[in-house]
Amino acid sequence: MGIENQRQDTLARRRRRAFKKNRRGYYSLIIFILLFGTSLFAEVLSNDKPLIVEYQGRLYFPLVKSYPETTFGGDFETETDYRDPYILKRLSSNGNWAVFPPNPHSYNSINLNLDQPVPSPPSRDNLLGTDDRGRDVLARLIYGFRLSVLFGFALTTVGTVLGIIAGGVQGYFGGKIDLFFQRFIEIWSAMPELYLLIIFASIFKPSILLLLVLLSLFGWMGLSDYVRAEFLKGRNMEYVKAARALGVGNLTIMYRHLLPNGMTPVITFLPFRMSGAILALTSLDFLGLGVPPSTPSLGELLAQGKANIDAWWLSLSTFFVLVGMLVLLIFIGEALREAYDPRR
Repeated sequence: MGIENQRQDTLARRRRRAFKKNRRGYYSLIIFILLFGTSLFAEVLSNDKPLIVEYQGRLYFPLVKSYPETTFGGDFETETDYRDPYILKRLSSNGNWAVFPPNPHSYNSINLNLDQPVPSPPSRDNLLGTDDRGRDVLARLIYGFRLSVLFGFALTTVGTVLGIIAGGVQGYFGGKIDLFFQRFIEIWSAMPELYLLIIFASIFKPSILLLLVLLSLFGWMGLSDYVRAEFLKGRNMEYVKAARALGVGNLTIMYRHLLPNGMTPVITFLPFRMSGAILALTSLDFLGLGVPPSTPSLGELLAQGKANIDAWWLSLSTFFVLVGMLVLLIFIGEALREAYDPRR
């Protein structure tokens, strides 16, 4: 057992070195991690609420807690509108001050001070312009990028777990179980996925959770075939036969012996599966079958660009964000595939 663990550790180090040698994939991974890590703090980077306020000697944190307008000398008990000229004047006079994010717009805040019809072109106040409702495009791109990546992670994780379980059961037990699963996959893969999404979108209220569940029902089949092949190949190996003869349980053999050796196709396909999940969400949002209308979405921005051909900033900025994200994931996937290639 110790020799086997040492061999696996040596192989893992060799794969890490091979991945780092692929400069394009390695730096793509670093850039993607930096971009995604930055987007996790979208509320700090882009928001219409101040990060911190000092008013009459007291500190306030609007990002953490909502304050009524009367707190800052207003007349109403409703939540403070920090872009109101009267509130801004109160916060910048008599020694009071407020620190706003670098981009003082949230994904759903409407700029009421525009001097041009919406969608308005890029300006000093809106660096990438506004959409057809007066919302800041840069803010919606930041929040939309985070939503797309998180959705891609979630869908990839669920699909990978289901694919490993289904493929492992088929490959390890074989026989009638494998035959039954293969026929089920053939029938299930023939289901019209887009039509089902249209039907469910008309019945249920659109949400991220609904999309995740529906897409997960079909997202595991592509990976299960590769896992099934690895388990079929490994179940007749000598170490598996020896473990079975010693009375080791089937689940233990599958998890401890077969799964580590069958993870090569799983890991190498992860970036490509994630890019496919992001494309699926973007396509559904573009067709109006995805997230609710107020949710920041790259597909919704593309749909606005299609409806407003003259507003080039809508399509062009979203195109660069989407293509850049997918290119980084593809480069990472290619580097992983080369690092895990058994011929190398």
